[in-house]
Amino acid sequence: MIKPMMRNIFRNRFALLCGLVALIFATCIGAPALDSVNPVLRPPKGAQVAIVVFEDLQCPQCRRVAPILEQASKTYKIPLVRHDFPLPMHNWSYDAAVMARYFDATSKALGNEFRDYIFSNQLEINPKNLRGYAERFASEHKAEFPFVVDPQGKYAAEVNADRDMGKAIKLEHTPTVYIVSSRHPDKPYVEMKDASQLYALIDAMMKN
Repeated sequence: MIKPMMRNIFRNRFALLCGLVALIFATCIGAPALDSVNPVLRPPKGAQVAIVVFEDLQCPQCRRVAPILEQASKTYKIPLVRHDFPLPMHNWSYDAAVMARYFDATSKALGNEFRDYIFSNQLEINPKNLRGYAERFASEHKAEFPFVVDPQGKYAAEVNADRDMGKAIKLEHTPTVYIVSSRHPDKPYVEMKDASQLYALIDAMMKN
């Protein structure tokens, strides 16, 4: 009688253990925690919701969307995190991104002003006159602009790092815009497919 009883106890404990393992596995698969999310798709420290954009300074749609994102950032008082993603088919956007990084070194606000300045003059800019526009911007903002902007390749490395982050999350176009939130572990980010969706998406991500 002892051996059958022991076998039953073993079966019951084994079944319970299998059930617990299955439950843990299902929980891990069903609820992707924030720890599993690429850091680029999280709000910056101190913020619960943010707008994240990957942009190309030569991209016409990026130029059109940029002021909309900036206004939304001000309206909701949430960060706008801008990443450089120069596309290979554009012949001056990479150099412009490197220049923006140079101005970022003075202040992020100045770098973003330069990006907006480039957008506002995008239709007139070409590879030959890009530097002239950058020099004019520097002069207007009482900033230096050296003959060799990036002698050690530091700013190019930063642009490359942004581009690599974009590739890591399978970016296919610019602008790519995400609303990211720490309030929804089950759905920590959502992509904006159309600018008309922006405010509704922010509202949804700001809800607890």
